[in-house]
Amino acid sequence: MPYLCCSIIAAMRFQHPIALALAAAVLAAACGSQEAPKPAPAAQPAAAPAPPLPPVRVYVTNETSGDLSVIDAATQAVIATAPLGKRPRGIQPSPDGKSLYVALSGSPPAGPGVDEKTLPPPDRAADGIGEIDAATNKVKRIIHAGNDPEQLAVSADGSRLYVANEDAAQLSVVDVASGTVVATVKLGDEPEGVTLRPDGREVYVTSEGDGAVFAIDTQTNKVVKRIPVGHRPRSIGFLPDGSRAYVSLENDGAIAVIDAKQHRFLRLIQLEGTGNTPKARPMGITVQPDGSTVFVTTGSFGHLFFVDPKKNAMIASVEVGQRPWGVGLLRDGKTAYTANGPSNDVSVIDLATKAVVKKIPVGQRPWGIAVVSNQ
Repeated sequence: MPYLCCSIIAAMRFQHPIALALAAAVLAAACGSQEAPKPAPAAQPAAAPAPPLPPVRVYVTNETSGDLSVIDAATQAVIATAPLGKRPRGIQPSPDGKSLYVALSGSPPAGPGVDEKTLPPPDRAADGIGEIDAATNKVKRIIHAGNDPEQLAVSADGSRLYVANEDAAQLSVVDVASGTVVATVKLGDEPEGVTLRPDGREVYVTSEGDGAVFAIDTQTNKVVKRIPVGHRPRSIGFLPDGSRAYVSLENDGAIAVIDAKQHRFLRLIQLEGTGNTPKARPMGITVQPDGSTVFVTTGSFGHLFFVDPKKNAMIASVEVGQRPWGVGLLRDGKTAYTANGPSNDVSVIDLATKAVVKKIPVGQRPWGIAVVSNQ
């Protein structure tokens, strides 16, 4: 720019003196006002990519603290804690492992025999099924699926949720895509456990107050059979071929065996031993992927029981912690996890040695367990 200004002034040497003086003054001011070019701002460093998700994760709902603990199954350590809502209990993954569905409830906690009239009113706005993004642990939406949901099951294609509404004594059937209830099924008092038979044609629901299991056709959403089983049935597990169902009976210290094709009670299997209470109080239940063993948590009794379905007999038990409730298995069938409510931890059990190898601190009053594997 200085070279250009000087050239213009030189070209004006033979113009009128007054005009020359004015032009020179203007050009001098213009030339003097130019600033040196500023350097371009430094490029901002790219944000670091999110660390990859561990291939196998264990998700734990914490009923009192209202959050979700995420455990890396490789390191057996909590890697994240995420808020959920009031009283998260039942939890199930979607078939593709990308989402988790958690039962949230605004009903106040109440143990057996508590007079409901003495409790504060329920917060129905807090009731729902939280859909959680398994990659970010954030709540994507709340699906309103009836009052006081406690446990749930997810269809094999991920299109339906089956939700036990404890206070309403019903099962709600939810269309996942729209998030709407498409059917309700009346059941006995205090429905809790919900499990689909492996072929998906029927769903079993326990009724604690009625002492029965209800078999429901998933095409018609109608009750096929009411199956009396015993006192205070809690949870249900099926053999992989769907031939047998096993139901935990809290007040009988036993599990009921059901012919799941004929919907017929077959027998009881007593769970005996020495624990923290005079007899076992069966709660959570799950089945080894190959069908070789049924695992049962026993609440305040403090043990995890191993049951042989071929012998219809208890074969072992291991003390795992205070009031174990939820139970989950790794896909390889070598490791189990139990949610121990009062001690706020999760026990890791080596199933080959039948020993607790670690206790992992989590949130307050852990309740449910779900395992997600990307392997």
